[in-house]
Order: sequence, then C-alpha cells, then structure tokens
Amino acid sequence: MAAVDRTVDGLLRNLRERLRREQRLLVAFSGGADSALVAAVAAEVLGPAAVAVTAVSASLPRAERLAAKEFARSRGIAHVEVATDELDRPEYVANAGDRCFHCKSALLDALVPLAELSGAAIALGTNVDDLGDHRPGQRAAAARGAIAPLVDVGLTKADVRRISTRLGLSTADKPAAACLSSRVAYGDPVTAGVLARIDAAEAAVKRLGFEVCRVRSHAAGTVARLELPADELARAGELRLELDAAVRGAGFEFCALDLQGFRSGRMNVLLGLPAVTTP
Repeated sequence: MAAVDRTVDGLLRNLRERLRREQRLLVAFSGGADSALVAAVAAEVLGPAAVAVTAVSASLPRAERLAAKEFARSRGIAHVEVATDELDRPEYVANAGDRCFHCKSALLDALVPLAELSGAAIALGTNVDDLGDHRPGQRAAAARGAIAPLVDVGLTKADVRRISTRLGLSTADKPAAACLSSRVAYGDPVTAGVLARIDAAEAAVKRLGFEVCRVRSHAAGTVARLELPADELARAGELRLELDAAVRGAGFEFCALDLQGFRSGRMNVLLGLPAVTTP
C-alpha cells in the first residue's frame, strides 16, 4: 500500500480531489478554521456550485456571524444565512448531555430542504481530531447523510491550520470558537437571555485585551466562571476589577476566575468526561 502524502501539498491535493467528486455542495459554515477551509476549497474547485451556509440563532456570537460574512465576501464564496430553531426545541433547552445532537438536528433540518432543492450534498467541517471528542451532533449528521471531507482525507486540526496558512486564509490561526450554548452548565436551561449575557460578557472581556476567553454560565445564569489562558492569569489578577465590571455589566451577578485556565470542552467534566485541550 502506498504511503499517504502528509505534506501540505499532498493533503491539499487530496482535499481538492475529494471535493471535486461532488457536483453541488452546501457547506455548513460557522466561520471557524475547519469549515472555512472546506468552504474555500469547495468554492475553488466547484465555483458557484459550492455555497457556504451559516446557521443563525441566539447561540451564534454576533462577532462570529460578522466574521463569517466577511470571510466569504473576501474569498468570493457564495454565502447565505439560514435561521435555525434549536431554542424552540425542549430537548435542546433542557441542556442534557445530548444538547449538541439536537443542535445539529436543527441545523440539518434547515439545510436538508435546500440541499434537496438544489441537488447538493451537505458538508461539515468535522476533522479527525473531533472524532475522539464528546460530540453527539455527529450522530445527527450521519443520520442525515452529511459528509465530512476533512475526515475523508484524514485531516487533523494541525493539518487544517497548515493548509489554511498555505492558502492565505485569515482563519488559519483563529482560536476555536464553539457556540455560546457550550458555555452553559449542563442541566441549566439554555435561553436566549443567558446566551445574550454570555455573548456580551465575552465581547467585553476581549475589549480588555483577552482575545481567547470563555465565560461559562452556572447557577441558572447568575454566576460566570471566566476561563483565560494560563499564561494570562497574572495579568487577569492585575485587571480583576475591570474584568469583574465587564462580566457583571453584561448581566451576571457574580464573576469567578477559573485558576486552571482555559480548556476547550471544560463543561464536559460535568458529564464525567475530560476537557479537550489546553492551548
């Protein structure tokens, strides 16, 4: 068996070849590095037959929505937005361990009619590293026949960033930005009010110079647990009053700083699962 070419050129070639197998494609485009790479390469090889689709709801940070629109515009990618109804689904609002399943179901329920109308496949930005994480949404995607081109050609997150750098994508080094609902403690209801509070608090923290941050909501939206990179905790201590004012000004009653620092998927510990990584 021939060895897989793991160079940037080889991986990019494989991704292009995989996407060329689709006549038409709808790319679920959140604006993150993974879906941005799929959208950019799909537009390159399929032209207007590839359309990036961004799901808009209260769980999408306003800054991410604007960034997705700008990325598509700057790369000449056909781009549309669709409204999703996850907050109307009791199972999603209940925020049990399978919340992501209901979120992905809402996304695909919005995309499937568009795909059927245009004869397109639906592509997600899932990469190989995602397969080992707690992501119930992958079951919903598989049940509806969505494809994962990055997985099909064996791309890890590091590969995505290397290829994105080669292509000059502005998302190459973009920090992970999960949906706002991932900040709500499992068991606490997900509401539009809580999500707006989190969005406003994170925006305020970023204005203080902390580009990577998570505001985790606990106790039904009264307590905010602020996660920052471990190497920025000392500066956070110096700015504790400003951070407290920023977070409480967004509507939280209390602001706590997590001394372990930022870790993706930190809420997973409430399900007895490990967090993902420490950047």
